Amino acid sequence: MNKLLMEENDRLQKQVSHLVYENGYMRTQLHTPSTTTTDTSCESVVVSGQQQQQNPTPQHPQRDANSPAGLLAIAEETLAEFLSKATGTAVDWVQMVGMKPGPDSIGIVAVSRNCSGIAARACGLVSLEPTKVAEILKDRPSWFRDCRCLDVLSVIPTGNGGTIELIYMQTYAPTTLASARDFWTLRYTTTLEDGSLVICERSLTSSTGGPPGPPATCFVRADMLPSGYLIRPCDGGGSIINIVDHVDLDPWSVPEVLRPLYESSRILAQKMTMASLRHIRQIAQEASGEIQYTGGRQPAVLRTFSQRLCRGFNDAVNGFLDDGWSILGSDGVEDVTIAINSNPGKFVGSQYNNTLSMLPTFGGVLCAKASMLLQDVPPALLVRFLREHRSEWADYAIDAYSAASLKSSPYAIPYARPGAFPGTQVILPLAHTVEHEEFLEVVRLEGHAFSPEDIALSRDMYLLQLCSGLDENAAGGCAQLVFAPIDETCADDAPLLPSGFRVIPLDPKSDKPGASRTLDLASTLEVGPGGARPPGEADLTNYNVRSVLTIAFQFTYENHLRDNVAVMARQYVRSVVGSVQRVAMAIAPSRLNTHVGPNPKQLPGSPEALTLSHWICRSYRVHIGADLLEVDSRVGDAVLKQLWNHSDAILCCSVKTNISPVFTFANQAGLDMLETTLVALQDIMLDKVLDEAGRKILLSEFSKIMQQGFAYLPAGICVSSMGRPISYDQAIAWKVLADDNSSHCLAFMFLNWSFI
Repeated sequence: MNKLLMEENDRLQKQVSHLVYENGYMRTQLHTPSTTTTDTSCESVVVSGQQQQQNPTPQHPQRDANSPAGLLAIAEETLAEFLSKATGTAVDWVQMVGMKPGPDSIGIVAVSRNCSGIAARACGLVSLEPTKVAEILKDRPSWFRDCRCLDVLSVIPTGNGGTIELIYMQTYAPTTLASARDFWTLRYTTTLEDGSLVICERSLTSSTGGPPGPPATCFVRADMLPSGYLIRPCDGGGSIINIVDHVDLDPWSVPEVLRPLYESSRILAQKMTMASLRHIRQIAQEASGEIQYTGGRQPAVLRTFSQRLCRGFNDAVNGFLDDGWSILGSDGVEDVTIAINSNPGKFVGSQYNNTLSMLPTFGGVLCAKASMLLQDVPPALLVRFLREHRSEWADYAIDAYSAASLKSSPYAIPYARPGAFPGTQVILPLAHTVEHEEFLEVVRLEGHAFSPEDIALSRDMYLLQLCSGLDENAAGGCAQLVFAPIDETCADDAPLLPSGFRVIPLDPKSDKPGASRTLDLASTLEVGPGGARPPGEADLTNYNVRSVLTIAFQFTYENHLRDNVAVMARQYVRSVVGSVQRVAMAIAPSRLNTHVGPNPKQLPGSPEALTLSHWICRSYRVHIGADLLEVDSRVGDAVLKQLWNHSDAILCCSVKTNISPVFTFANQAGLDMLETTLVALQDIMLDKVLDEAGRKILLSEFSKIMQQGFAYLPAGICVSSMGRPISYDQAIAWKVLADDNSSHCLAFMFLNWSFI
């Protein structure tokens, strides 16, 4: 990495020198009288004795572009243009913001500014040999999740030991609102004089020459400008990789509101450039044994699971005709699209295993999908909430139907009941990528039957789930939650029918400090009337971003019940959309800065955050005789900030006698311990967090707390909202008094807590 930084620094110094020289030259030209003549006959312009073409488009000499020699000429031009981007200044590169610094960084990433199309560049160091790196990079479907297929239609060896390939590639559309893209390209692989391996690629068009590509009616033909990989061997093993991705996705062919998706170099960097580098690093670390997975699964098997989930979700969102999808008529409202695939031979055989199509009741696959715009909702925060709080949007009966669909005797068709979630979820991790930007997990849904007719819901169900894009600081990052029902064995070839959510930011993210999304108390809560924040402190009202949310749910159906399943699916997706809209309104930053609890269930009369923090600290000092914080309480919101950043978990809960105590406030450590957010905190009850021993101790000490004002509780075990056990060395409970000395709430501080 140090060597890479030195090379980048040297390149930038040369660029600066070049710019200084050009600046001096321009100054000289401005002070020197120039002679300008116009020759309209040849449409050229002569400036200062130098002839320049008005049209900068390069004119190729006459050649047969369909012959090997003509294709080699195109390949050599592609190589030269690629190298000028990879190591030179042919594109105006700017450092990409939001990149993780330090030795664990994947490399140096830059994006284009003011160039034709969109472009991204990365440079990184990996511990694999160049030939292995080239093999991985050429296998684009294995790491580029948007790649539907890549067909090498022709391979032509060149005289210099290289190869020319003619490639047709189809990619998925990220939403239901625009057509997918395809590419017709020439890929050239060769070795340079210094031993570096180069793979470069560009589209073949009427201007470049070359044979025409395959026609495709469902796709918009996109243009790949000279792009590729420069792979240099390192002394002592390993490789330095320079990556350039440069495309024109024809943004004018999509609705105006979606154009930012097709005009963002940062989205390209995340989806292609950085994805390839991360994939290579992942394989390198797996090969070296640096990554160990639990459960005895091979890394390749886990990667295949992730690829199948993504591919299945993309197939559902796009619904290609050649896969057998067709659209069902609507019920008069166009908000939800219903598509069916009654041709399971190709569809199931290629993607979901033949097990489904062999079931006697199987009639096909039905997909209900919708896209919607969201305002001021950080994608990572929304997807994290959907993952951690499934009960806020999911219907347990629908999950049970989906799970039963994989068996030979599915249950009766349920009807969507918002909030019908009688069980709890436990997330069991399977694997994660090097930088934790994506993780694979099994979700166990623990069912409880409340009535005899719900007895089928009493057994546990399992989902294989892929979650990605939870880094709120990643520029251009897409957040996604995809899941599919499985049985408890989770066999390597288990059939998967993925459903899920995808949230993509539409507008470029601001580089201001306020755009950094941190769910801290000072930035999410109002700090009192007229309480101005210091300059540079996070202000979520500055977070002004639009996102497009795509939802797709898939179900199997029996032939005679297709219409019933369609009604159920349409109703369910509408209920999910309504739930997601409510969640989005609750977590939108513009609404997070008004109350201590943004949840509509918050207690009436809750004080503002600054007042509550003073009550907590003052009551601690009165009851226990010591200061909770080392801060001057007269200095603005210093108490609030120190309480929020306190290393021990501090939580407050209600003291109502007629209801179970629920949490009303937690500092950052408390939220981390409970694995929740301020939004969902008030859904968590105290007796659900403490284990049986802890509940007994608290019950025996409760009267002492109310009379004496505090109590010390011994070491014990509690449970997070995700079901993970937590140990703590000691807990302190004290009564929080309001200004009139009335009991406002109970405060708990868990000392030296950690996950077991």
